[in-house]
Amino acid sequence: MAAGLRAVRRWRLVAAAAPSLAFTRSAFVVRQPNNAQPNWLGVGLAFGTSAAVWGLLVKQHNEDVMEYERRKQARGHKCTECS
Repeated sequence: MAAGLRAVRRWRLVAAAAPSLAFTRSAFVVRQPNNAQPNWLGVGLAFGTSAAVWGLLVKQHNEDVMEYERRKQARGHKCTECS
């Protein structure tokens, strides 16, 4: 029984200390976004990165198609000089 009372007293102390934490200052402050002046650097980086990734994907796809066609030609090539 005494251990239970001690636990209750401990929880009261913790609960009493918790509201004081609400008044501490934070290093990170949440601000409302200013829609009148967008972050053009972030917008440019987002679209530029997207365009670069799409460019790399298209380039890789074209290289893969060319390699596929080359191997398909090599499979169909039946000459006695090459083999």
